[in-house]
Amino acid sequence: MNAMSPSVIPTRSVSTSTREAPAARRVGRPKTGKPNPIDIHVGSRVRLRRTLLGMSQEKLGEAIGLTFQQVQKYERGANRIGSSRLFDLSRVLDVPISFFFDDMPEEVATARVEDDDAGGSEEAASVSHDPDPMAKRETLELVRAYYKINDPTVRKRLFELTKAMGKADLASEPADDSTVTA
Repeated sequence: MNAMSPSVIPTRSVSTSTREAPAARRVGRPKTGKPNPIDIHVGSRVRLRRTLLGMSQEKLGEAIGLTFQQVQKYERGANRIGSSRLFDLSRVLDVPISFFFDDMPEEVATARVEDDDAGGSEEAASVSHDPDPMAKRETLELVRAYYKINDPTVRKRLFELTKAMGKADLASEPADDSTVTA
């Protein structure tokens, strides 16, 4: 038979569908397309430590042989950080590996992961992951600015002022609607 015979056409058809099959399977993410909550937490800890050190994503990337875009994806949890990369990050950021798992919310830590190849189960993906206020840029910049104040008396007075303002805000908040009876 020559290459143009009808018996060759199904082979091409099968070959084409075989090439498309891997694209249908999303490796590394649950069916929802959302990052795994554990990956998000680990990434947020990378960002926290990097920011506390005053290091840019670009500088961190250079130190471990990545682009700043790859570091960005790690920090968002969009890309999973492998064990060797986590080891490199712990050395560059000068923290133990356990640091990246510290302060993990209980619901994230106990979420069941059925298929690790798929990035986690629907249940693990649906766990709400509220960003840690300590990981916010505003908080980190505030802490760095606070410690740049050389005079310990001024620092202490600022600390006391901030606490007092926080208490005043809590006292002025309206009561929760669920506790009001008709």
